[in-house]
Amino acid sequence: MTYTVRFWGTRGSIPTPGAHTARYGGNTSCVAVSGLPEQLVILDAGSGIRLLGRELSRVATGAMNLDILLSHTHWDHIQGLPFFQPLNTKGNAVRIYGAAQAGVPLEEILDRQMDPVVFPVPLKALAADLRITEVSHGSFEIDGFLVEAFRLRHPGTTLGYKLVPAKGGQTIAYLTDNELGPGGSYGVSPDWRAELVRFLGGVDTLIHDGMYSEAMIESRAGWGHSTPEQAVGLACEARCRRLVLFHHEPENDDAAIDALLAGARSHAAAYAPGLIVDAAMEGMTLTL
Repeated sequence: MTYTVRFWGTRGSIPTPGAHTARYGGNTSCVAVSGLPEQLVILDAGSGIRLLGRELSRVATGAMNLDILLSHTHWDHIQGLPFFQPLNTKGNAVRIYGAAQAGVPLEEILDRQMDPVVFPVPLKALAADLRITEVSHGSFEIDGFLVEAFRLRHPGTTLGYKLVPAKGGQTIAYLTDNELGPGGSYGVSPDWRAELVRFLGGVDTLIHDGMYSEAMIESRAGWGHSTPEQAVGLACEARCRRLVLFHHEPENDDAAIDALLAGARSHAAAYAPGLIVDAAMEGMTLTL
C-alpha cells in the first residue's frame, strides 16, 4: 500500500504566524495520512487542522468519514478542533481517539474547550456525527491501518502512534512531545527506552519531537521535549530510514530551525550513516 503524509501544522506550544516562520510554518501540530480516497487519518488537531478542514470541504463530493488521533490534550494539539469545517457539515462522521487525563474523560476535556465561557459554540452543537473513543497503550484498526499506541514521557498522558498499513507497506510513527533525556518523572517503566526502541523497530519514517537545542535542553529538563540530536540517536537505535523533526520551538524562526537541522544532519552523518533527516514544513508531503 502506498500512502501520503502531509504536514498541516509543525509548531509547538502556540501558533507563530509571520514572515519569520514562513518556510517551516507557524501552525501547531497536525499531520494527515491518506491512502485510498476514502482513507484519512489525522494526527492531532492543532491550529493546522483548520487549513486541512478547509481543503477537505473544498474538494468533498459527498459525506466524509474521518479519524483523528490525539497525542494528548494540551492546547496546541486540540485548539484547531472547533474550527475544523467538516465538523459543521451534517452527514460527515468524525471519530476522535485519545487518552483521558488525570481521571477526566476525553469527551469532557474537549467539551470544556468549547464551554460557553470561552467559546460560542458547544461541542454538542456541531452538525457532524462525532464519536469519541478513549484509547491507551495497545492497538486498534482504522482506515486501512493497524494503529499501535505507546505512552510517551511528557506531562499528562501522552501517546505516540505507529501506523502499519493493513495490506502491507512502509510504517510511520508519530512521537511528538516526548522527552528522551533524563529529566522529568512520568510514571513509565524503568525499561521504557528499550520498550520504545522495540516499538519503533524498523519503522520507515519517524516523526519526532526536536523542539530544543542542546544549549537549551538542560534548563528545560522535565518539560517533556527533546533535541534533534537525541531524536537522531533514537532513530538510529530503532533502525529508521527517515527522521522528520517536529514540534518546532515557537521562539525559533526559520534560520534557527535551519541551524538545528544542519546540526542534526551532521550528527547523523557521524553516528547514523544513511539516516535521512528533515525538519517538518507546512505543506511538505511524503510518499511512503
